[in-house]
Amino acid sequence: MVESVNPATGETVESYEDHTEEEALDALDAAVDTFEEWRETTFAHRQSLLENAADVLRERQDEYAELMTREMGKPIEQARAEIEKCAWVCEYYAETAESHLAEEQLSVGPTDSAVVRYEPLGPVLAVMPWNFPFWQVFRFAAPNLAAGNVGLLKHSSNSPGSGQAIEEVFREAGFPEGAFQNLFVGSEVASTLIADDRLRAVTLTGSVGAGQAVAEQAGANLKKTVLELGGSDPFVVLDDAPVEETAAKAAHARLQNGGQSCIAAKRFIVHTDVYDEFVDAFVEEMDSWTVGDPLEEETQVGPQADAELMEELHDQVQRTLDEGAEALLGGEPLDREGAYYPPTVLTNVPRDAAAACEETFGPVAAVFEVESEDEAAELANDSEFGLGASVWTGDPAGRGRAFAKRFEAGCCFVNEYVKSDPRVPFGGVKDSGYGRELSKAGIREFVNRKTLWVNHDLTEGSE
Repeated sequence: MVESVNPATGETVESYEDHTEEEALDALDAAVDTFEEWRETTFAHRQSLLENAADVLRERQDEYAELMTREMGKPIEQARAEIEKCAWVCEYYAETAESHLAEEQLSVGPTDSAVVRYEPLGPVLAVMPWNFPFWQVFRFAAPNLAAGNVGLLKHSSNSPGSGQAIEEVFREAGFPEGAFQNLFVGSEVASTLIADDRLRAVTLTGSVGAGQAVAEQAGANLKKTVLELGGSDPFVVLDDAPVEETAAKAAHARLQNGGQSCIAAKRFIVHTDVYDEFVDAFVEEMDSWTVGDPLEEETQVGPQADAELMEELHDQVQRTLDEGAEALLGGEPLDREGAYYPPTVLTNVPRDAAAACEETFGPVAAVFEVESEDEAAELANDSEFGLGASVWTGDPAGRGRAFAKRFEAGCCFVNEYVKSDPRVPFGGVKDSGYGRELSKAGIREFVNRKTLWVNHDLTEGSE
């Protein structure tokens, strides 16, 4: 059985029976059968069903938002926003899939023609995490269903109900039964699916270790993969940045979703000329966020997703403090029921300390003081991760854009915190993974880029 546990109360939300290996393979059978028909459907038909899915999400927004809040502790207002974003990505690909996948004409000479076609691959396995239990799945599912692929979902054990609900969304929207299927399976059964010749690709959002394991399995079976892994995003504050406004954005960048986001700002790198002013404003902003019951409307920071994750986060904080850092705010689990960790600000962080080198997946900010842009860029890139990065300045078009080019990351923002958006590619470099999701780049990841060449000059009997 898979149990969904409310991290705010410790109570069991629901229990779900695991699928057996035989049932998972039956689901793959159904996916293969459905694909043969689904791949031949028109873009107009797929567009209509994606628009239906957006309608279902909005009609049941409160229900789905409460489900994810109970499963992983997301504040209810943020949960509703996540459902709305899922509806948006469905509508985005309903509007753009056909143009993103249109044949491309190539110039190959006066007597020949060539085009590149973008054709679906088949069944794709998605291994998805708990922190954005609807959005992570929809940003995979919407483009792939629009492209003519079919999907199998292995969701996190923290959010099994969300996986089941997402399958229901697509069924209610009118997608055929085998187009998108949720599986309650563990890693062993997932490995069996990856090894099966009928599964054509795998995408994973998760830890570096999980990504390495899936990439190894998929590589051994010559399967295409897209990996979105961890992040330790730098938030660089230059000496001309508007401090008060930047500090407010910094708190949001760190605390959104309880700090449990791969693209949350985690390392705050601040020029010495504005360091003291920024730290004062940042601590005040972080302290102003309301921690509480995630089902209450005023709550901005809920519990961590489970007690074990909170303990891991606290261990990172303790090791960082032991290595010489100072906690200006927070630094201890809250004395209340549930897995609550408060907004925490660490300063004087040694550059080899845990909070500097590891991904802190919770509301903990490590602040560093630098004396130049060059030092800021060097520290920003001194990480095994390369998912997102942001720079803050009074000259965004000039100085900010020039600095952003120096980041070793996939998603680089100037005077804005890092976020995913259906209209732009999303993904990282280094240990943050490879491949891209969203936009035209995302829908083209799991397709056959087929070259079709025609010689128009060859006549029968010619030599």
